[in-house]
Amino acid sequence: MSITAFIVKVPEAEHVVGELRDRFDATARLAAPAHITVLFPFMSPGEITSVVIHLAQAAVDTVSSFVFSLEEIGRFPATTYLSPDPPDPFVSLTKALIQRFPMFLPYGGAHEGIVPHLTVAHGDALNARAVELELERRLRLCRPIRATCNAVTLIENSSGLWKEMHVFDLRAARRDVAPA
Repeated sequence: MSITAFIVKVPEAEHVVGELRDRFDATARLAAPAHITVLFPFMSPGEITSVVIHLAQAAVDTVSSFVFSLEEIGRFPATTYLSPDPPDPFVSLTKALIQRFPMFLPYGGAHEGIVPHLTVAHGDALNARAVELELERRLRLCRPIRATCNAVTLIENSSGLWKEMHVFDLRAARRDVAPA
């Protein structure tokens, strides 16, 4: 089934998680980059019109660009992920898109709450635990992963591989100027 998703790409994490994702996260094998999901599933690619793009941009415009880090490892039973800090701007992006498109809930409404995360391993609890241990080791050896979210990307998988469909730029963060 063709579907779309809103994501925040995190290329700054690839050096830490890329090889692990290739082995333990099927979305990586389907050409999805390291990312934090903002809203999935969304409508089929054929339903994306200029009106949908405009409404999505209006939703994304409610959040300014922001800096975040990925230093904390989290777990769901069969998933290991990195948690963004702060999580609030990701939650705000998700809520803004849900407000514009209330028929599309995160993960189809299967989970309560919104837990922003960058999946590293998914599908098997034993593998997820092994990846958790390896991530702990890798994070001790490297500098903290820091990134700036300047855009949300709409991706689609009508061919069986995830491809970029549209990029929604976030508005620039307001910089308060101190009086001279």
